[in-house]
Amino acid sequence: MTKELRLDYPIPLLKRVLNVSASGYYAWVDRPPSKRAQEEMRLEVEIRAADKRTRQTYGPRRLQYDLANNGVQVGICRIRRIRKKLGIRCKQKRKFKATTDSRHTLPVAENLLGQQFKVSQPNAVWVSDITYIPTDEGWVYLAGHKDLFTGEIVGYAVGERMTRNLVSQSLFRAVAAKRPARGLMHHSDRGSQYCAQEYRNLLDRFGLQASMSGKGNCFDNAPMESFWGTLKQEMVHHRHYVSRQEAIRDITEYIEIFYNRQRRQARLGFLAPAAYEQRFYAGLLVA
Repeated sequence: MTKELRLDYPIPLLKRVLNVSASGYYAWVDRPPSKRAQEEMRLEVEIRAADKRTRQTYGPRRLQYDLANNGVQVGICRIRRIRKKLGIRCKQKRKFKATTDSRHTLPVAENLLGQQFKVSQPNAVWVSDITYIPTDEGWVYLAGHKDLFTGEIVGYAVGERMTRNLVSQSLFRAVAAKRPARGLMHHSDRGSQYCAQEYRNLLDRFGLQASMSGKGNCFDNAPMESFWGTLKQEMVHHRHYVSRQEAIRDITEYIEIFYNRQRRQARLGFLAPAAYEQRFYAGLLVA
C-alpha cells in the first residue's frame, strides 16, 4: 500500500485486515515523506535534468561531475541505482562505414605519428578525416581537424561533395582559429583529398608537417575515428534529416556549443576541451 492513494476503509476492516487502528492508519497516510525520501525525490529530478542537459550521452561517472558542477553532491553508486530505477541509459552506438579513397597514385607522406596519441601541449598534433551524414536530399560530408591534446575540433567544414576544397576549408578554419606555430604535425589517412598537391601546398604554406596512416589501418587515426563515432552515437543516429541544411545546423551546434565547450571527457579530468585548454594556458594542469 502506498501513500499516493488515501483509502477511506471502514474501521472494522482496518482492524481485521490491516491489524492497525484507524487513528494509526490515518496518521501514517498524513505523515510527510521522510527526509531520505524527500532527498531521493530531489535527486531523481536532478538526475533526470542532468541526463537531458547532457543529451543522454553521460554514464554515471561523467554524470556525477556534471551534477557536482551544478551544486549536487551524490555518490556514484546512488547515481547508478537511480538511473536504473528511472530507466536512464546512454544512447547506443551504431556502425558506420569509412569514406577513405586511397586508390590513387598520388604521393603519400610517412607515418610520423605512429599511433603516439599522447602529446604535451595544444597545437602540437592535429588529426583530420572525412565522414558523411545521410539526409533526404542526399549525403552531407563533414571534414574535421582535431587537436590531440585538448580533443577540441579546431576546424571543420560541411559540403555536398567529398572534395579537396572541403578539407582545405576545414584546415583554413583551424589555422585561423588557433594560429599554430610552424612544425605542427598534421596527420590524416591516405585519402586523395589529403594527398593532392593543392592540399600539400597548403600544409607547406602554413608550416605543417604531413603525416599519414598506414594503408588500410584505421587505428593509425583512431582519435578522429573516435570523434566520428561519438558524433554519430550521440546525435546523427537519433535524427532524421529532411534537408542538408537541417544536418548542417545540428552539426554546427553539436561541435561549437556542446562538444567543444560543454561535453566532459574523462581523459581531460572530466573537463570540456575548451576548459582544459584554458587551464593549460593558466598553468593549472597537474602533470
